[in-house]
Amino acid sequence: MTQFLSALSVGLGSGAIYALVAIGFVMIFKATGVISFAQPAFLMSGAIIVSFLAPVMGFYVGAILGVIAIGVVALLVERAAIRPMIGKAVFIVAIITVGLDIVIRTIAGMFLGTQPRSVGDPWGTDVSVIGGVVIQHRHVAAFVTAAVIVIALLLFFRYSSVGLAMRAVASDQEAAMAQGVSASAIFALSWAMAGGLAAIAGVFAATGGPIGNQLWLVALIALPAIVIGGFDSIGGAIIGGLTIGIAQAVVSTYHNQWFPELTTNLGPLMPWIIMLAVLLVRPHGLFGTKEVERV
Repeated sequence: MTQFLSALSVGLGSGAIYALVAIGFVMIFKATGVISFAQPAFLMSGAIIVSFLAPVMGFYVGAILGVIAIGVVALLVERAAIRPMIGKAVFIVAIITVGLDIVIRTIAGMFLGTQPRSVGDPWGTDVSVIGGVVIQHRHVAAFVTAAVIVIALLLFFRYSSVGLAMRAVASDQEAAMAQGVSASAIFALSWAMAGGLAAIAGVFAATGGPIGNQLWLVALIALPAIVIGGFDSIGGAIIGGLTIGIAQAVVSTYHNQWFPELTTNLGPLMPWIIMLAVLLVRPHGLFGTKEVERV
């Protein structure tokens, strides 16, 4: 049981990171109908910026400023590259985000240099052992931070005028514009918030070790989370992220016991296996809106 609970703590920490990225994906999709493949670049860039700011300003201040910086970058990307493409085919816009991701990641990667860089987190690889259960501090920090952000977002969408405007645009863009809501401003805000969420996820994904060139892959693992939960469901993104995080950790821990004949650990494959299983049963995801086509 202690082994399972230790794996569960790892899964919750990883799942919280996936959920933050997945929420960003969903926010942009709900507002614009486009899946932004630039999220991996924002995730990696956020961690790199914090690695420069943290030694000077401290981890917490550096992290906050880094997240804000990436939010501004995401907003500028939307204004400069995405906004002019309104009215074009969704497929074309998605391809543009792929190009943006490659460009931004390449530029960000130039700042990594040859020496290992760290976000300067205060947790590192510290652990606590409670009743035989090994709990990594960085996973606790990631889960608690994600929980606070999710609660703040729920309150923001429910009670703030801007949050209500974002919900209105996501529900019916034309009706919202008829009521005086600026869809253009909502698009920009959605990108900025999604970029900030990706940066936060990048910071926690980079804790406990040096920043690697493959850090951006964390954002790709979040893609199955939004497919599982549904492209237009923030709640589904949270559940999807936690599901794949826990599945990864548990299967990686018990792989040798459950699949002794297999030399390749199935843990890293679990997000995609679960995604395929869900798609076979519910193509629109567990909590996504089912599209109705009339003929």
